[in-house]
Amino acid sequence: MGDDSEWMKLPIDQKCEHKLWKARLNGYEEALKLFQKIDDEKSPEWSKYLGLIKKFVTDSNAVAQLKGLEAALAYVENAHVAGKTTGEVASGVVNKVFNQPKARAKELGLDICLMYIEIEKGEAVQEELLKGLDNKNPKIIVACIETLRKALSEFGSKIISLKPIIKILPKLFESREKAVRDEAKLLAVEIYRWIRDALRPPLQNINSVQLKELEEEWVKVSSAAPKQSRFLRSQQELKAKFEQQQAVGGDADGGGDDEEEAVPQVDAYELLEAVEILSKLPKDFYEKIEAKKWQERKEALEAVELLVKNPKLESGDYADLVKVLKKVVGKDTNVMLVALAAKCLAGLAAGLRKKFGQYAGHVVPTILEKFKEKKPQVVQALQEAIDAIFLTTTLQNISEDVLAVMDNKNPTIKQQTSLFIARSFRHCTPSTLPKSLLKPFCAALLKHINDSAPEVRDAGFEALGTALKVAGEKAVNPFLADVDKLKLDRIKECAEKVELVYGKKTGGAAEKKEGKPITGKTPVLSGTGGDKETKDAATKPGPLKKAPAAKTGVPPKKGKPAASAGTGGAGAKGKKGPETKEIFESELSIEVCEEKAAAVLPASCIQQLDSGNWKERLACMEEFQKAVELMERSEMPCQALVRMLAKKPGWKETNFQVMQMKLHIVALIAQKGNFSKTSAQVVLDGLVDKVGDVKCGSNAKEAMTAIAEACQLPWTAEQVVAMAFSQKNPKNQSETLNWLSNAIKEFGFSGLNVKAFISNVKTALAATNPAVRTSAITLLGVMYLYVGPPLRMFFEDEKPALLSQIDAEFEKMQGQTAPAPTRGISRHSGAGEDDGEEEEQEDVGNDVVDLLPRTDIGDKITAELVSKIGDKNWKIRKEGLDEVTSIINDAKFIQANIGELPAALKSRLNDSNKILVQQTLSILQQLATAMGPNIKQHVKNLGIPVITVLGDSKNNVRAAALATVNAWAEQTGMKEWLEGEDLSEELKKENPFLRQELLGWLAEKLPTLRSVPSDLLLCVPHLYSCLEDRNGDVRKKAQDALPFFMMHLGFEKMAKATGKLKPTSKDQVLAMLEKAKANMPAKPAPPPKASSRAVGGAAPAKFQPASALAEDSGSNTMESKPDPKKAKAGGASSKAKGIQGKKVLSKPNLKEDDDKSGPIFIIVPNGKEQRMKDEKGLKVLKWNFTTPRDEYIEQLKTQMSSCVAKWLQDEMFHADFQHHNKALAVMVEHLESEKDGVISCLDLILKWLTLRFFDTNTSVLMKALEYLKLLFSLLSQEEYHLTENEASSFIPYLILKVGEPKDVIRKDVRAILNRMCLIYPASKMFTFIMEGTKSKNSKQRAECLEELGCLVESYGMNVCQPTPGKALKEMATHIGDRDNTVRNAALNTIVTVYNVHGDQVFKLIGNLSEKDMSMLEERIKRSAKRPSVTPMRQAEEKPQRTQNISANASMLRKGPAEDMSSKLKIMYRTYRIQNRNMGSHSETAHTVPREFQLDLDEIENDNSTVRCEMPALVQHKLDDIFEPVLIPEPKIRAVSPHFDDMHSNTASTINFVISQVASGDINTSIQALAQIDEVLRQEDKAEAMSGHIDQFLIATFMQLRLIYNTHMADEKLDKDEIVKLYSCIIGSMISLFRIESLAREASTGVLKDLMHGLITLMLDSRVEDLEEGEQVIRSVNLLVVKVLEKSDQTNILSALLVLLQDSLLATASSPKFSELVMKCLWRMVRLLPETINSINLDRILLDIHIFMKVFPKEKLKQCKSEFPIRTLKTLLHTLCKLKGPKILDHLTMIDNKNESELEAHLCRVMKHSMDQTGSKADKDTEKGASRTEEKASKAKVNDILAEIFKKIGSKENTKEGLAELYEYKKKYSDADIEPFLKNSSQFFQSYVERGLRLIETEREGKGRIAASTGISSQMEGTCVPASTHTVSSSIGNTNGEEVGPSVYLERLKILRQRCGLDNAKQEDRPPLTSLLSKPALPTVASSTDMLHSKLSQLRESREQYQHLDLDSNQTHSSGIGTTLASPSSAAANIDDLKKRLERIKSSRK
Repeated sequence: MGDDSEWMKLPIDQKCEHKLWKARLNGYEEALKLFQKIDDEKSPEWSKYLGLIKKFVTDSNAVAQLKGLEAALAYVENAHVAGKTTGEVASGVVNKVFNQPKARAKELGLDICLMYIEIEKGEAVQEELLKGLDNKNPKIIVACIETLRKALSEFGSKIISLKPIIKILPKLFESREKAVRDEAKLLAVEIYRWIRDALRPPLQNINSVQLKELEEEWVKVSSAAPKQSRFLRSQQELKAKFEQQQAVGGDADGGGDDEEEAVPQVDAYELLEAVEILSKLPKDFYEKIEAKKWQERKEALEAVELLVKNPKLESGDYADLVKVLKKVVGKDTNVMLVALAAKCLAGLAAGLRKKFGQYAGHVVPTILEKFKEKKPQVVQALQEAIDAIFLTTTLQNISEDVLAVMDNKNPTIKQQTSLFIARSFRHCTPSTLPKSLLKPFCAALLKHINDSAPEVRDAGFEALGTALKVAGEKAVNPFLADVDKLKLDRIKECAEKVELVYGKKTGGAAEKKEGKPITGKTPVLSGTGGDKETKDAATKPGPLKKAPAAKTGVPPKKGKPAASAGTGGAGAKGKKGPETKEIFESELSIEVCEEKAAAVLPASCIQQLDSGNWKERLACMEEFQKAVELMERSEMPCQALVRMLAKKPGWKETNFQVMQMKLHIVALIAQKGNFSKTSAQVVLDGLVDKVGDVKCGSNAKEAMTAIAEACQLPWTAEQVVAMAFSQKNPKNQSETLNWLSNAIKEFGFSGLNVKAFISNVKTALAATNPAVRTSAITLLGVMYLYVGPPLRMFFEDEKPALLSQIDAEFEKMQGQTAPAPTRGISRHSGAGEDDGEEEEQEDVGNDVVDLLPRTDIGDKITAELVSKIGDKNWKIRKEGLDEVTSIINDAKFIQANIGELPAALKSRLNDSNKILVQQTLSILQQLATAMGPNIKQHVKNLGIPVITVLGDSKNNVRAAALATVNAWAEQTGMKEWLEGEDLSEELKKENPFLRQELLGWLAEKLPTLRSVPSDLLLCVPHLYSCLEDRNGDVRKKAQDALPFFMMHLGFEKMAKATGKLKPTSKDQVLAMLEKAKANMPAKPAPPPKASSRAVGGAAPAKFQPASALAEDSGSNTMESKPDPKKAKAGGASSKAKGIQGKKVLSKPNLKEDDDKSGPIFIIVPNGKEQRMKDEKGLKVLKWNFTTPRDEYIEQLKTQMSSCVAKWLQDEMFHADFQHHNKALAVMVEHLESEKDGVISCLDLILKWLTLRFFDTNTSVLMKALEYLKLLFSLLSQEEYHLTENEASSFIPYLILKVGEPKDVIRKDVRAILNRMCLIYPASKMFTFIMEGTKSKNSKQRAECLEELGCLVESYGMNVCQPTPGKALKEMATHIGDRDNTVRNAALNTIVTVYNVHGDQVFKLIGNLSEKDMSMLEERIKRSAKRPSVTPMRQAEEKPQRTQNISANASMLRKGPAEDMSSKLKIMYRTYRIQNRNMGSHSETAHTVPREFQLDLDEIENDNSTVRCEMPALVQHKLDDIFEPVLIPEPKIRAVSPHFDDMHSNTASTINFVISQVASGDINTSIQALAQIDEVLRQEDKAEAMSGHIDQFLIATFMQLRLIYNTHMADEKLDKDEIVKLYSCIIGSMISLFRIESLAREASTGVLKDLMHGLITLMLDSRVEDLEEGEQVIRSVNLLVVKVLEKSDQTNILSALLVLLQDSLLATASSPKFSELVMKCLWRMVRLLPETINSINLDRILLDIHIFMKVFPKEKLKQCKSEFPIRTLKTLLHTLCKLKGPKILDHLTMIDNKNESELEAHLCRVMKHSMDQTGSKADKDTEKGASRTEEKASKAKVNDILAEIFKKIGSKENTKEGLAELYEYKKKYSDADIEPFLKNSSQFFQSYVERGLRLIETEREGKGRIAASTGISSQMEGTCVPASTHTVSSSIGNTNGEEVGPSVYLERLKILRQRCGLDNAKQEDRPPLTSLLSKPALPTVASSTDMLHSKLSQLRESREQYQHLDLDSNQTHSSGIGTTLASPSSAAANIDDLKKRLERIKSSRK
């Protein structure tokens, strides 16, 4: 036993494979336990045993095998992977288990097989079992049969396929082994249970004894339908239902349902083997059948009869056989032979079924004609034949022939045809019997029921009864409108007797009780009824397809039949009331009418009707009208009333007033009553007579319209036109036609009898009266809208002059769409036209085509011609074809009867002479156009042979064949082609040309179809073989067609069809199916339903966009106008024919290779999402490589194949780089026009571009980068956001190119990276670029570092990922890089971060080596000295970052309003960067700290609530205040108590509206501007804009830029729109700049850009060319003046200086531009005397300093114009003149005064002016007052002023003094107060100045309330021009002496003021605005300039400074308006401050 212990230790799976049987036995036992224990069917354990299960089953040891079988059974039952083992295990069971002697083993084997079937592997098991039947061992055969029987009995015939079993049964009955025969018998009985008699034919030929035994057994089989008792895993619901029924004991009704469900009707035909009979025909058959002796002919026919008895015939070419049989039926004189030939035809039809369909069209007319025979056996044989033939085709196909015979004179033919129609109808369902068919049949049958012969009448009744039963009353009633009651009852009676083939339960054939339509009975009903309907729909192909459509949607109408829009949309219209009677009513006699009228009209009225006095008649009419108005609809006797009106004098009434009333009353009656056609006939004659009357015409027309609404337009129009043309008055004729034109527009065109009108129109066209002709032509124009081009054909024979008039009218209508009907709808809305849109669509199309007069060319196709076409000599054949061409050409439109022509032409299609083949094809093309839709019946016998020609080796022949097939398909639709096996037979042929052409054609046609016949499935196996064809083109075409097959057949069916393939092929095909599933297009939407349908063209254009939009709504709902391409690709293809119809397909491959029209990117719904899923699920390779391998390229190729045009793809993947360039050029070309396509394929495009990055060719790379720039601009315009997938598969490869040695490429890549930030978050870009810094390429590292710096600079620190710390540490490592450029880049980047983030950078960087640290510190120091951080080299590259701004101006659609404003800010920031880099704003310092904001008063007063999250105060030394403090943005903004509520609610709204101002869509922008303008115009609301001014102005000048660059250049845009937009912009800005308080909020940078925009606009020559251009430019002038006057004077002056500098620098800028900027400056100079006091001179002088630095005097003198230098001098001179020597104190903001000549120049000017004037006063004279005047009043003035200054000096009256001084100055604006000031201290002077300024703003500014939020929001992103570092340097000037506390206090207050906090006490605090008389930014500047003036005095005298400065602080802090305090009070003030701080601290603890 030592061995035992060995294997006992092994794991189970190894035991199972052990060579010792005991070990295996033990393994199997344990495995069995294990299998029963594992709960999770997906457990990995299962996979271990996958390879072992076969061994379990085939174990050589019988004992072990038994255990193995048990284990295997458990495995199959529980493991999800078990399916993979089916084949091998089932084969093992068959060969190694079924031969075992032990019954238990067999039993287990059988169970295993059944279990496999249960887990959906039935096919494989069945295959193995059938193989087992060929085994030599009878035991195995018996077991296999038994297993099959068991499987069938448990699973049923749905799951076990019977065909292969039945095929093998006869062989089993012949077995020598009795056991096998017995088992076969049991199996046969079991099969019989399921399919009943269908089993008889296949077993006919077995031994008669056995057959007899079987018959006996079969009789015993219970008649109850068998049920499936075991269910597949996928059928669990069925199982539950079955068990439930078992429990109840089988509910009878439910059971009934289930029977229907469970037993699929097996057709015996399907189970039979097809027999080939053509070759078995007697050799001399064709001679014999033509023989003179009837006996010989009979022999020949009997031979055929014998052969056609075979129940299933092999398909083949039966044309000749059918032809001779047809000839016998039609021509043979011996009636016996006629009957025999008919039997042969019946046999052929029965044996061939659908394949016989192609011959049906030839035979049917002959058989119907032959019904003239009286002999019963002939008639019976003919009936059988025609019934058999009917089943092989459709009623639609033979309708033409049948209808043609209906008018035959012979009553027997009429009778038999009607009976045939009745029988045919029984096979129909509502869907196969649409209105379009019912209409002609009912019309013909109605003639039959009125026939003189009773048998014809009876047959007609039966046929109509059947139609009624099948299609339902709703469909048929309209056609029975004019049938009298007796006949109608008879029809209904017949209907009740009819038994339908499809049972009574099918949709429309449901029983009609009491004539009510089954309105609501849709398959959704609960209970069995509903079940039955749905089941029926499921099991029977077809019956219910249309039924639900026909039945739903018709609300039940108070028990009246919902009459549909009958007679082609006319017929019975249901009326509002509950009345059921038809529109006709019986005529009433005049007596009855008088009686009825007397009941409802006043007696006096009736008496006066025919009074001789017109006044009495008029009075009578008035009463009549009143009575009618008050009558109820139900009680109004319309006919009686109109007959009363028609009574003498009736319509001969001479008084026009009475007549007008009369006509009006007719209209009233028609509108209000139930007006019948009978009533209408009473009045119409009179109305037509009056329609031309000048006075009564309009009333007559009104009445006619009312009647048309009551009795329907088609009927009314026909009556009216006939009446008009039966009388002579031309005025009436022309007016009637005019009325009709109008009426058609109002009512729509449906149901009108065009033929009748056309004959009348022709009469009218021939009229002598021109008015009649004109009206007729107008009417034709209206008809053209509905009928389309075919209308012209009716008038081709008119005179040329007239024809040209008609053409002109049609030309006018071209492109217009028919208006939607406005009348005639409401009344019968119940009778919705919802009976299947398809028929509707075709209906009208066919109507028009039906009207064309068609010639019958049957008699021209003579036997002689046919023999010519078949002649041996090709020249004669050609003659024959030429003749045919001319016959068709002459006839233009032909009838369907073309005799023997089809067969003749068919034989020419395989003519050896290719020229004749082409000629035949062109004839067939002609034929299609000439015959129209009737060509359908020739599809099988002529169309399919054309498809065979697609296999021709010559290209031109194939092209001709394809054109022909398309011409045919256009006329017939695709249904005929796809039905039957013909197409699949063609596809089966292994001809590569045929296959690729046919597949290409199908791929083009299938996407446009909404449904296809199920026969399409037959093509699938051949499609699969094409997928593996040797020929590459065939494979490609098959792949292209695959998604479209799947679109119709569904993935499941397609996958199932792979079952028959070899395993290797199967896997490949399944993979392709999966791929196709991802690209599967949606089915086309049903054509938009329009009540007025255009014919000829597609559905009316009006409706197309709608459907296109619906299709596309997923992608982009904001599009205001649907893109025509979307309509194409979206697949909302109308079912219409014509060009649009053809182009609709969203098809990857275009027919001809050179056809490059059409979109290059095809939109595949959800294609991109699916590709992402595949990549996530690792179904495809992830796009990640160091160099692209072939499999990546291949993968991209296959992904592209479904959505990139084939020819473009060939270019893209060509080996030669020049083709890549071509492809890129094409892509650039299509970029704008195919936005949506580009976006839908973006991932693929980017991947392809990454491949181009690996090419060595520079030209491709440059081109690719060019394309990328355009692409990203477009994407940001579209507000697209890159997905993660797109980014990760593209950005890393783009970053590789940043390290290119060529400078241009690097520049481009950087530009692209910048643009990408607009469509992909910068923070995510950061990580990719960070990765790029790890590259080995030093250039790449350096560039990436630079780019990181730019990102931080533009987007702040948040951009650093994963955290700023980690990112900076990473960057800092590069400071020690071995490459100098990388070191520099790293240092620059960190300096940039330092400028944004301050000293904290050092913390974040962590430990650096000493060397690196010192380099960094050195660099930071150096950068602090330079005003602009960005190195100049970078500045050149940077502008690209912002080029895209205008494109991006249309805000994020998705984001909420807040996003918008922040986005604007970012965009604006980017602008500023651009401007700064151009060298304009070097003072923009990045080191502006954001200080904490404290408002002591507020904090003190409000201890309870914390307004804002502020850090707790710590005990600081006051010196700390100087340190630049870094603040995180407060979470909640500090809100001052004055904060206006309106802001909080409206801020976001305003943000949103402002963001829309910059929209790319003109209308959006105009609306937004209008809203803003409205706000600005209302004083109370304008306030809300505060804080949003910059934002608004940015949006506005962006819009100006957008108009300038984009809209003006856009040819398509209406220039009026642009003028409108301009005027809105200018209007709202003028409104803004009228409000001074708001205007002053505009900051410098924004004003600069605004002025730039406005001046550019003034110079835009394109604007001048516009109609109202001059007006626009005048308005701009006005606006510019307003901006100059009202803006903050410092800001605007500063802006103009910068703008001038820029414009002089820019070479591209026009001299005119600079000139206008200077003119603005001159204007500002003129304003200076009034504004000088409100200007922050320090800032202006700094700007001038920068200007002079950039343009020294030498350089200025070189300018072409002398203006710049003069402008500058004038400005400086004026400033000096106004300020005097003090001007030199204002240079404080300039760091290095020596850099420019400013100081020297000022000194020169000062010196010069001092020399000029003797007296000081003169120097300061403002407004140039003359000296004499001045002297005269001097003494007086001096006294007054001395008095005032005294007051100001005393501390009590200081306020009063200032007020007086202000008043005085206002009164004498030229008064000179300089002498009084110059003796006082500097501080006193500035105090007085400030006091005056404050009073001014207080009196003018109306105390506007500003909110600190408003201001702080402005501070973001705009430049605060005071740098801390300048301040600290000036403090340093105190030579190290100790500075008094007042300085620090002053400092604190300035900081507080800078942040918008207030320093005054609560009670006397003036409104915030007056403190900040300018918006936030200037305040900062002015407070610093105060400080600087202080500091300069410090140097002079410390004592005086200390003494006075306290006051200065106090005054400044309280907003200049509190009393001047003494030093002591100031000191107290400090103490007070300290105490308050203490208090606050303690309360906060």
